[in-house]
Amino acid sequence: MKILGYVGNAAVVTEQDAKNLTHIHAAFGYLHRDGRITVDHLGGFTSQMTQIRQWNPDIRIVLSIVNAPGETDAFTRCAASPELRRAAADSCAEMITEQGFDGVDYDWEYPCVPSNGIESSPDDKQNFTLLCRETRRAVDRAGKGHIVSIAAGADVYYVESVELPELAKVLDYICLMTYDLKCGFHALVGHHTNLFSSTGDYFRNSCDQALRLFHSAGVPKDQLLLGAAFYSRKWENVNDRNHGFLEWNRNGTGGYGPHYEELEQNYVNKNGYVRYWDDEAKAPWLFNGSTFLSYDDEESIRCKCAYVEKEQYGGIFYWQHEYDKSGRLLSIMHECLAK
Repeated sequence: MKILGYVGNAAVVTEQDAKNLTHIHAAFGYLHRDGRITVDHLGGFTSQMTQIRQWNPDIRIVLSIVNAPGETDAFTRCAASPELRRAAADSCAEMITEQGFDGVDYDWEYPCVPSNGIESSPDDKQNFTLLCRETRRAVDRAGKGHIVSIAAGADVYYVESVELPELAKVLDYICLMTYDLKCGFHALVGHHTNLFSSTGDYFRNSCDQALRLFHSAGVPKDQLLLGAAFYSRKWENVNDRNHGFLEWNRNGTGGYGPHYEELEQNYVNKNGYVRYWDDEAKAPWLFNGSTFLSYDDEESIRCKCAYVEKEQYGGIFYWQHEYDKSGRLLSIMHECLAK
């Protein structure tokens, strides 16, 4: 069972963290328009890699890759060209042979979708498959056992924007981003990383629904990882009815809120905020009469781990490591899933 954390350059991985994790995704390497992948900016994290491996020799450290800053067309451009696909794939192999990573993870948000501020094309659907196939060939030439994975949006739009059955043949696993299920697109106040849907919610998305959707679309269960959120989503100026839950908020959508560590220190049953629990969705929220905060906590993480184990999915992951410096949420994942 995989326990995977996305670790940014500013995050510190402790000895206990390293022993609690099976996989780390280093966030992020940069894909450039010419197919190069660069990691010069990751000095903070790469300097920890040797020590992390000493603490946990079995850990797999994977480079997660996004569009380079200012190059919002890098993925769609590279995926569309046979030459650039080969260049990107060869650069992925170099990350393994020269930088010491155990594999690569494409975090393309999202193929075919322009609303996330990137360049896109309808041809991304087929081209992403071609890019992943080329990357698998290059990575396998670098040696056996190296990882190729992707991070995927957790709803129908993503399933219809990629070729999941074909991708499943070349990927080791998919990190299904089952968070931001309500976010800056939503004026309806509610959970952003709920395990199940709540009665009365217009938007029926949930971790469970997303995982079932991807499995029914052709991805084996053991290739799917459920995503947990170490941060909150926030709605302000919410009507004080039903403790803010499922209120239609004409005053704004769900922006980013405090990280888990800050929530514990300053918000959970403090400073006017009260914690509520939705036993149907297996999700907590905070409300102070005006501001609504949706997040994961120890109870919801335990529920997610129990679900992953019962349904025999591939594991759990989280975004991201530095948002809980105490390591409490990761420790619960290890306690529940490490067998």
